[in-house]
Order: sequence, then structure tokens, then C-alpha cells
Amino acid sequence: MIYPIILAGGCGSRLWPLSRAAFPKQLLALAGTHTLLQQTVLRLAGLNVAKPIVVCNQEHRFVVAEQLRAINQLGKIILEPVGRNTAPAVAIAALAVLEDDPHAKILVLAADHLIKDEQAFTSAINHASNSALNDKLITFGITPESPETGYGYIEAKETVQGTKALAVSQFKEKPDVETARHYIESGNFYWNSGIFLFKAKRFIYELSQYSADMLLSCKKAFAKRYDDLDFVRIPEAEFALSPSDSIDYAVMEHTKDAVVVPMSVGWSDLGSWHALWDSADKDEQGNVLQGDVLLDKSSNCYVNAQSKLVATVGVDNLVVVETKDAVLVANKEKVQDVKNIVNKLQQQQRCEATNHREVYRPWGMYDSIDNGHRYQVKHISVKPGEKLSIQMHHHRAEHWIVVSGTAKVTIGDDTFLVTENESTYIPIGERHALENPGKVALEMIEVQSGSYLGEDDIVRFDDRYGRSGTTN
Repeated sequence: MIYPIILAGGCGSRLWPLSRAAFPKQLLALAGTHTLLQQTVLRLAGLNVAKPIVVCNQEHRFVVAEQLRAINQLGKIILEPVGRNTAPAVAIAALAVLEDDPHAKILVLAADHLIKDEQAFTSAINHASNSALNDKLITFGITPESPETGYGYIEAKETVQGTKALAVSQFKEKPDVETARHYIESGNFYWNSGIFLFKAKRFIYELSQYSADMLLSCKKAFAKRYDDLDFVRIPEAEFALSPSDSIDYAVMEHTKDAVVVPMSVGWSDLGSWHALWDSADKDEQGNVLQGDVLLDKSSNCYVNAQSKLVATVGVDNLVVVETKDAVLVANKEKVQDVKNIVNKLQQQQRCEATNHREVYRPWGMYDSIDNGHRYQVKHISVKPGEKLSIQMHHHRAEHWIVVSGTAKVTIGDDTFLVTENESTYIPIGERHALENPGKVALEMIEVQSGSYLGEDDIVRFDDRYGRSGTTN
């Protein structure tokens, strides 16, 4: 059996302001109605595979579970306490698979890639399952369409007998334009897709040969794993000791049994706004438009309006992305440098580097719609049957006004219902909880007032989602 391992731990900083640390690009619907994570799972439908194992950052666990549940594909979700690149993530997942199936193969996929030709993708994976390749470590090479400098390359040599696979000669780092052009002209190079297929047991063996310290740390961490709701938690103390390395560096560049299966599937890693523009359908002037957009005498632009009307006049080759709390305007040829803006935001400790104005929680979401000296206003939406933690605040009082639905409110020892057009007040220091007992979403406005309104002014006494602190 093939077990898909989906790596969903990236942050996608070059797609800021849509992609942010707390809600990265794999969780966004950037190319269709489904998110990139959902698309990655759904394209497995044509393959005979087990339910996917998703490895993600623990901060994203509830959103990942919700998105998988929405497409009826909720399987095992392994939580990384800290990022250690792809090799340790796959090692942990391989150890989990081997507990159930010692003969398992694992198909490693990134959660944030776009693949347009799913039939060709299915055909390539099925071919790679050829028994002649059973003992090989297979990577998939994308037939290059242009001398791209944002991708790594794989140099291939002779064909493996009886297959379409080629023996790997070497892996190459992201080249400059002239080197990339030389690669294309030679006909022996493929873009490195980051997609792999191999026996779980063989991958663990290769790690023991070339990255023994990593494997030891991963085994120690996996031995102390524990279940938490729908998730498998890996202890940070042991996992953090693992070297941080990619599959390529840890194994593929060393093994003598690496092969590449070429595929032409309309692949993109969507690593920049230029890549997103390049992969999308365009109007007659070469523009890609999303949201409420008006253009005049504008061409070759990518314009994405999330919450407001965006208009351009007489511009060319621009990226314009508007969200509720930020606007990006960039030359399309310079979008790789968007990460520099994110670095500056992080240096200034600005929240726009991490969070959107809308923040998702396991119970629903909130939108900080206004704030000022000693006050903050939020729109809160609670899903049917969900409940916020029992908590208190040292520095703020809260007014709750129900707009639609019914709220079950606990303040101190009292529990009561608050319905549409009604309100209640929570004094500073009072234990309280909010629950939606109904069948429709609870929509309400929260007005906070006090000397300190930060999200870290929360003391939790009980939480059905097992959270501690403020952001988990």
C-alpha cells in the first residue's frame, strides 16, 4: 500500500500579505475553490492509496483538521513542535507508517504545489510504482518549460531498464539565468519537484547510513509521541535536537539508488506572485484579476482585492494585493523580494507579519474591526455546537452584543442565554465562557475596554481543545 505523506509546514512569506505565518499559502484557495492543501489531497483520488498523513506546524492544527474534514479526508495529523525541514518530518511519518505496515511505500508531497494535469500526475505515480523500481528512491522531475532560476534542478543519465525512470547523476542548486539556459539546452535536466516515492523501510535505512544523528533524534521523539484529539504530538525536547535538513541533502544526494521519473503535469510551486500570475488564466491585456477590480489602460498585472474595490490606471507589470489590513504593490519582476518586507515587519515586531485581521480558532473566528486607546472592537463568529474556553482577563472588561443566533453565556456562577439584539457585560477579573448551543452560526460584536487589550491577557481554566496560553 502507498501512504501519502503531505508536508504542510511552510510559511510562504513571498506571497505576503495573503500568506502569513499564522495562515500560510497551503491553507489558502489561491487557484480554485479548494485550498492548496485540499487540492493536494483530492488529486490522490485516482490512485490506490491510503488516507493521507499530514505533517504540519502545531499552530495550524485546527485549520488543517477542519479543511481535511470538509473534504471527508481526515486522517492522521502529525504536529511538528518546531520546523526541522523535510527529512525529519518524513522520518517521523515513515516511523508511524511502519508501525502499521512494514512493507509500506510512502508518497511524499508538498501541500502548496499546483498541478493542472491530474491525469498525467496519476499516470506518473502509477508508473513509478513499477516493480522494477521497488528498491529505488524515486523523485519526480518536471520537464522544464523555461530557464527558471527559482527551482533546483536534477541532472539525469541512463534510463532504468524497463521503465521511464532515469538514474540521477546529481542535484543542482537554484542556478543563474545563463546556467539554467544551459541546463535546458542540454536536455538532461529536470526541475526538482520535491515529490518522492520509496519504501518507508528503505528511507529509514538510508537515513541510518547518511544522517544517523537525525534518525536517532526522530526515533527518540517518536517513541515519546502522544495523541491529542485528532492529532499526534511529537515532544519538542527530542525533536529539536534533530539536524535541520531536506530529503535531498540528507539522503538523495548520497544514495546510489536515486532515480528520477520525468513528468509534465502543469506543475508550479507557487513560490511567488509572478508564479501565481503565470499559472492563471489572463484577460486580453494579460491581466489576472481576483475580487472587486477595475482596470483602465493596464496590462500584464496581477490584482487581488480581498475586501475593497481596487482600481489601476495606466500601469503595466504590477502585482497589487489588498487585504483588510495591508496592501502590496510590487513590480512583477521583483516579487521574490517580498520576503524582505516580511523580514522588516518581523524586525519591527508588527502583527502583520504573522496574523491576518481575521484570526481562525477551533471554535470559529474573530475579526478585529476597530481599535484605539483603551478599546477594541471584534466581530466574533462561533460555529454551531462549539465553545470558547472558560477564562478571565486581568486588564479588560467586555461587552457582548449578539447579532444573530443564540449565545450560551457563563459569567461567574451564572449561565444564561443571550439572543439577537441582546447584550451582556463581563467585568474585569470575572470567569466567563461563551458557547453556541444552536444549529446556526453565532455572530456577535465584542467591545473590549481596559488598560491592556493584548491577546496574552487570557487565563484559561478549562478548554475542550486542550489549549494553553493564547495562540494555540
